[in-house]
Amino acid sequence: MNYLAHLFLSKTDDHSLVGNLLGDFMNGWDVEDMPPGVLAGLQNHRAIDGYTDSHSVVRELRTLFSPERRRFAGIILDVAFDHYLLKHWDQFSSEDLDSFFDRVYESLNRTMHLMPERMQLVVTSMLSYRWLDTYRELDGVGFALDRMSQRLRVKNALPGSITEVKDNDVAIDSGFCNFFPDLLAFVAERDRSDPPTNNKSK
Repeated sequence: MNYLAHLFLSKTDDHSLVGNLLGDFMNGWDVEDMPPGVLAGLQNHRAIDGYTDSHSVVRELRTLFSPERRRFAGIILDVAFDHYLLKHWDQFSSEDLDSFFDRVYESLNRTMHLMPERMQLVVTSMLSYRWLDTYRELDGVGFALDRMSQRLRVKNALPGSITEVKDNDVAIDSGFCNFFPDLLAFVAERDRSDPPTNNKSK
């Protein structure tokens, strides 16, 4: 899953929000001294990614992409799913969307000191340009994928991949709506089984 979904599937406290994003910025970062709530959020991030990658609906959606892009279909779907989450926001959340954006942006700004340097750079840009808002439109997803292609160290087929998302919009939309309730149930079950953590911000 991508940034928006990980933040949406986080608990609402500052440490959990940081931890649920941290999984994308772990290279070379020692987490031993991080607060327990951040570590719990990181574990949630990893569990969500593992569950998503293995889900039958997601595996089937990957086959929609052309052979040249299929290797990167998981990345493309992760970012595209943020769009479909926004499209169906009222189905999955009782929180007003703009209130969610404001809450999350404010939380990430407060906890910048807990983030690795590379994460700070990305989150600073996210806050400055309100990236999450741009996923309301598929063209915003396309821009994010093109930008992501420049950060990957390996040659990739992400540039222009939004055309394949648009070509398969109906199927991906339907697949997301079938998959996401299962993911919500998975996260809820993890929450019930996890011990409470001290989540006061530092």
